[in-house]
Amino acid sequence: MSGREERRDGRYDVPLTVAAPGAEPARANGHRRAATADEPVRGAATDEPDTATDEPVAAGRRRGPDDAIAADVPAAREATDEHGAPDTAATVREPDTAADEPAATDEPAVPAGGLAGGAGGRAAGPSVPDRPGDHWDRRVAKGLAFLRRRLSGDYEVDEFGFDPDITEAVFHPLLRVLYRDWFRTEVTGLEHVPAEGAGLVVGNHSGTVALDALILSTALHDQHPAGRYLRLLGADLVFRMPVVSEIARKTGGTVACNPDAERLLGNGELVGVFPEGFKGIGKLYSERYKLQRFGRGGFVSAALRTGTPIVPVAIVGGEEIYPMLADIKPLARLLKLPYFPVTPTFPWLGPLGMVPLPSKWLIEFCPPIPTAHLTDSADDPLVVFNLADQVRETIQQTLHRLLERRPDPFGP
Repeated sequence: MSGREERRDGRYDVPLTVAAPGAEPARANGHRRAATADEPVRGAATDEPDTATDEPVAAGRRRGPDDAIAADVPAAREATDEHGAPDTAATVREPDTAADEPAATDEPAVPAGGLAGGAGGRAAGPSVPDRPGDHWDRRVAKGLAFLRRRLSGDYEVDEFGFDPDITEAVFHPLLRVLYRDWFRTEVTGLEHVPAEGAGLVVGNHSGTVALDALILSTALHDQHPAGRYLRLLGADLVFRMPVVSEIARKTGGTVACNPDAERLLGNGELVGVFPEGFKGIGKLYSERYKLQRFGRGGFVSAALRTGTPIVPVAIVGGEEIYPMLADIKPLARLLKLPYFPVTPTFPWLGPLGMVPLPSKWLIEFCPPIPTAHLTDSADDPLVVFNLADQVRETIQQTLHRLLERRPDPFGP
């Protein structure tokens, strides 16, 4: 380096321009320096895009270093030959350590923070999974919303006392634990249940305690594509018990009588009935899965008067939850109960004897039996009896088939 490039204070001047290889030395701050062949040339004309945004320059005027400093942005300076004329062989930029401003493009602006997955326009990464506490946060928020509706009265109750809000928020979550996890219930034939309009679901009754009706209604609501509620018909005893009667009304139940059943069917509801009654749930374990008499066939008369299809349903698994070994009839008459059961766990274990055994449940809905063509025969005892017997035989045959599928009552 020549002595002319040396300042008075002993430091070397940093050139602002570098000439392209083979070009004349560029003039920088009044000094000249020849560029070496292996020194990289910055700002040379290449195919790489320039991401810096230059300030506009007036027509016919070459940008100078003062313009770049005044604008506080990196400035591009043109190389000149020894006579001061512009040299188009290379155009160089002053070194700038600050981040360049983004160039203006026709693409839409990206919100602050960049794209999902990283700043600077990087591709979006996988979504962040919910934290363990998020599930409980949603449950707490859902519970608070339920309390707000109950306190403000923002819920509906129909003429029978059915409250869908409390059924969905309180009773169904409790029953889901039983039918999904405890009983491991499998449901088939849901395509036979009407998606809309009236339908009469007729099933077998068993289990000492009528859990099969509750499990059936919850499983149907959860797994049916239309999420339909099953309006159960219960015995008079159910609606004479102080707490049980209120729960039965809130969950959509009503007394098993023809006027109520016909009103529900006339409103397009899905009604569930168990014609065996207490004879079905109060039979001994030795008579398991043997259907009892279907009474006088009142459910058939209600279906015929409204032209509602009858959907038989077979339930396997209820007989094993409380296997009844004996019935203490004198004690049952004293307590005004239809039966007093003795099971392997009750009354020996006290309240623990009320915990149902974890049997494997299978529920199958059978093809519907049409009744629209028999509406004029609703009062014909022969037609009613034949139709009731057809429903009973369909359920019995389906029970035999399901028992073959489930050789182990407590299997997976």
